[in-house]
Amino acid sequence: MLRDELLRRAERDQRVREAAMPEGRLTIVQGLRFLWTDRRNTSWLARAVRRDGWPGVAAVGAEAAHAAWLLAQHADRRPHLQRGFLEALRVAVEAGDADRRDLAYLEDRVRVNAGLPQLYGTQYGTAGGVFGPRPIEDPDGLGERRAEAGLPPMAEQDARMRRLARGEEP
Repeated sequence: MLRDELLRRAERDQRVREAAMPEGRLTIVQGLRFLWTDRRNTSWLARAVRRDGWPGVAAVGAEAAHAAWLLAQHADRRPHLQRGFLEALRVAVEAGDADRRDLAYLEDRVRVNAGLPQLYGTQYGTAGGVFGPRPIEDPDGLGERRAEAGLPPMAEQDARMRRLARGEEP
């Protein structure tokens, strides 16, 4: 069943990532597990989306629909597929069958991966030794875009991301 498989794959995705968190950096074996897990999940999700369209809330429930987003979010090494996931998710959001917040995160991820500024301020990283949000297009309109997407104000996002980076939140 699609719902069960999405949940199983998302759980494995998170388990592989959490295994690396205590050390704060990846070993070669952990890195290979990431690559292997992401590659298999990306290929599997691409087949599912080609066959049935985006696995929306109506078909698989909210939890599994969010799991599909998670797999798409981690499809960074297959940008053409990730862009396809973004388009399929956009259609589902427009139909009221997926979460607008998930769309905002995936939109930013795809844009950052393409070397473009993000729209919603969801993607963080380190540049020049400084941790913070990746470049943002039209920072003056950021608050309005975040509100429309159902995201908290940027100050809250920033505080949370910095706590996560310090290991203060799971």
